[in-house]
Amino acid sequence: MSRQYFGTDGIRGTVGQTPITPDFVLSLGHAVGQLLRRSEQRPTVLIGKDTRISGYMLESALEAGFASAGVDVLLTGPLPTPGVAYLTRALRLSLGVVISASHNPYADNGIKFFSARGEKLPDEWELAVESALMEAPSWVESRSLGKARRLEDARGRYIEFCKSTFASTLSLKGLKLVIDGAHGAAYQVAPEVFHELGAEVVSIGCAPDGLNINDGVGATHPEALVKAVIAHGAHYGIALDGDADRLQIVDAQGRLYNGDELLYMIVADRLAQGEAVPGAVGTLMTNMAVELALQARGVEFVRAKVGDRYVLEELVCRGWQLGGEGSGHLIALDRHTTGDGIVSALQVLQAVVRSGQPMSQWLDGVKLFPQRMINVRLQAGQEWKDNAKLADAQKTVLAQLNGRGRVLIRPSGTEPLLRVMVEAEDQGLADQCAQLLADAVVLR
Repeated sequence: MSRQYFGTDGIRGTVGQTPITPDFVLSLGHAVGQLLRRSEQRPTVLIGKDTRISGYMLESALEAGFASAGVDVLLTGPLPTPGVAYLTRALRLSLGVVISASHNPYADNGIKFFSARGEKLPDEWELAVESALMEAPSWVESRSLGKARRLEDARGRYIEFCKSTFASTLSLKGLKLVIDGAHGAAYQVAPEVFHELGAEVVSIGCAPDGLNINDGVGATHPEALVKAVIAHGAHYGIALDGDADRLQIVDAQGRLYNGDELLYMIVADRLAQGEAVPGAVGTLMTNMAVELALQARGVEFVRAKVGDRYVLEELVCRGWQLGGEGSGHLIALDRHTTGDGIVSALQVLQAVVRSGQPMSQWLDGVKLFPQRMINVRLQAGQEWKDNAKLADAQKTVLAQLNGRGRVLIRPSGTEPLLRVMVEAEDQGLADQCAQLLADAVVLR
């Protein structure tokens, strides 16, 4: 059975269009509630959200769905996705639910779930939910209906957790930081965390109005952060996305560091502290320069499918701690059960403070390989995997790269396109090889 509603990160779409409608979300809450009741007599779930105006409507629908199935609800209001994961685990709750569309514009929204252990749930659980959605509703009798209440100290609890992931012997005193909350879920939490650890904080993107989430700010629009860091003479800038599970960092010179570089830096800091780091997990899109740099330090590197949930699955399978994506989703399983933009930023700043070395020095010698991506439109029924000319072109390209570059050919999940990507030490070589492959797709 294939998933009809769940994608790579929960259920997401445009508000007012199926499945992001109040009637569907009510049914979703009821179906999930029924699943929970099969293994627990009186489940309690936690519901958090970002700052989108549609969050009010969807929160009410979810609450009603859970209550109708006999499930109690705790409401946090706006809280980062990893904050919901943390509180679900800390409060020994049955399930965590986040209403957010992450980096998408305000007109979109979505629902994602965390297990009682604060971890993203597997495909099998999502299939079980979709199966339950096909069943007739089973309303509990009035005396068994669920209740809802606000968790008034949710923000404070999460702030203290974030601070606890930063070495207790260190401080951020002397650092001036620009914190960009993307007008999203971390607009209150993030500035407080860094301020309470001693930094001088300048906040941008921390004035949500329900419609401005991710609008020209945040991790998907780092140009706003670059300008603010330079304008305020800050040491570093940290940009989060709408639900604060990923980040980008900028230094005083306006240099932007992506998730691949930040992952390398966190690994390097652990090694500098004498910790064993047997391996790290990236994705098919992780820059090869980082892979080679980690291998040079004796750290095995493994690539998972694109998506932080697949990075997490690989980490758990191998018993490793550190992984991430170039987009800024970073996971440190010895600090949290899921990707957390604030916690990841603290791991990077911890290395800077402890060593006295700026980020640029940590990444000396790690020069990202240039990439070239070409989208090739496929004809109806065209089977690119059986294209002998493409196979021959790929052999030619790999020989040219000679182990110092990569080829990634994958179909788009939403359009009839084949994405052809080549990574090489030289931009001209990457361009030339990518074009050779793209031409081979067309010329059968």
